[in-house]
Amino acid sequence: MSLPQGTLGKEIKQSQFKSLAQEALLGLFTTTDAVKRRIGEKLEIEGITHQQYNVLRILRGSGETGLPTLEIGDRMLERTPGVTRLVDRLVKKGLVRRARSKSDRRVVICKLTAKGTQLVGSLDKPVETANNEALDALDDAEKKTLISLLDKVRGKAKG
Repeated sequence: MSLPQGTLGKEIKQSQFKSLAQEALLGLFTTTDAVKRRIGEKLEIEGITHQQYNVLRILRGSGETGLPTLEIGDRMLERTPGVTRLVDRLVKKGLVRRARSKSDRRVVICKLTAKGTQLVGSLDKPVETANNEALDALDDAEKKTLISLLDKVRGKAKG
């Protein structure tokens, strides 16, 4: 058993953790949730979710060529089995269009519509502001350290 090292124990009303690893991971999860909620407030105004925004951002990066649905799934920040349903919702909102590949009819290519391009562009500033606000407590050196530590943990977690 480990006594709490930081403020997390008070925040979640837990007086002990099984280990430092448990405290660190619970801290990572609760921090991720807090940051996602802050960014989510900006996205909700436009009626989209984090995952939908992620798809729009990915498709903007693909340019005019677009991407197959499976490749969108591979690039998602959060892995989800329902990429097709996500794209379906974006198509219904008029933000994404789909077409069969001319070279392989089995492949569906997704591209942003003009409306989708405009929406994702209009969210750049509010999302960037939310990102900066979320990490205002850290100076640049601490942000670089955080990036390095997260890379290290992610690399180990992926195996």
